[in-house]
Amino acid sequence: MDFNVKKLASGAGVFFTRAVQFTEEKLGQAEKTELDAHFENLMSRADCTKLWTEKIYRQTEVLLQPNPIDHTGARIEEFLYEKLERKAPSRITNGELLGQYMQDAAKEFGPGTPYGGTLIEVGECERRLGTAEREFLQTSAISFLTPLRNFLEGDWRTISKERRLLENLRLDLDACKTRLKKAKVAEAKAACDGEMAPDFQETRPRNYVLSASASALWSEEVEKAEHELRVAQSEFDRQAEVTRLLLEGISSTHVNHLRCLHEFVEAQAAYYKQCDFHMQELQKELGRIPNAFALNSTHSTVPAGSASEGISSPVETDTLNIEEVQPPATGTRKAKVLYDYDAADSSELSLLADELITVYTVPGMDSDWLIGERGNQKGKVPVTYLELLS
Repeated sequence: MDFNVKKLASGAGVFFTRAVQFTEEKLGQAEKTELDAHFENLMSRADCTKLWTEKIYRQTEVLLQPNPIDHTGARIEEFLYEKLERKAPSRITNGELLGQYMQDAAKEFGPGTPYGGTLIEVGECERRLGTAEREFLQTSAISFLTPLRNFLEGDWRTISKERRLLENLRLDLDACKTRLKKAKVAEAKAACDGEMAPDFQETRPRNYVLSASASALWSEEVEKAEHELRVAQSEFDRQAEVTRLLLEGISSTHVNHLRCLHEFVEAQAAYYKQCDFHMQELQKELGRIPNAFALNSTHSTVPAGSASEGISSPVETDTLNIEEVQPPATGTRKAKVLYDYDAADSSELSLLADELITVYTVPGMDSDWLIGERGNQKGKVPVTYLELLS
């Protein structure tokens, strides 16, 4: 117990000395040991790295999890698994859940109906998009977020700890310098008082004796202060070298973060490429599914007298005879093909992305389709694959 009390008292004394030194420096009443310019640049660079790494890390989290409130339970679960050093189970994404709901709804409505069949196709696409998103989130967390978090929670904490220790040792060093300076001033003053001739008319020349004793005491105090200064300077230099090595390691941190950034970009590019592929495939599939609205509008636009008069129309609701279709005198337009399209049968026209074709419509035709012509070739083309130019 006695040892603990002494240690506590010693620690309190050191803290008080540092506080006094810090206050006097702020008031301009004490000198401060300045670090060299290279060291100051290293510290400034480290602070800048920490600041922007933290901002990038937080914003990447927002990008990958835009609604953090909805993921509070998931974050707590991940935290517990991380502390237990166990892998957290993979969690279903919103896209996968939406796809599952759509496919369940299709079973209720009937997969053979236009709406049910479309729900199945869209639901399957959403499920694939959700799977791609989950893989992207996992890859980004491992290759990008984890290294940034390791720097903030590991390397930076070590650097901050060593910098605080360096600052404390600097305060101790400057306090030793101040103490030595005061001791030398007092020693010089005592020496001056001791050199004065004593007044022997006095019965006891007390001033002379006291001055000589004070001079000896201040000489001892100067020697003690010089020894403490040498020790403090040695500890400060050693800690400055340790801190310098850690700060120079920031360059390696930048190299590591650069590699992680490249991996994040590659993962993001692969994710968006998968999404684009799945959406194009979905558009192709939807183009092949009968559209209930289009069928209803086709039946309603066929003239009532055409069947009774026995006149065959060049456009039928189920089968289109492309050879009999003639372009109108007016109403043809140019269109740019947005995506590749493979014809499902002889009545359709295959398309290549970025090519220009002539398109027009004929009475009674499905509103989702147009007649496309490219040279001597002619056939139905889906509107969703085109960009009308004129």
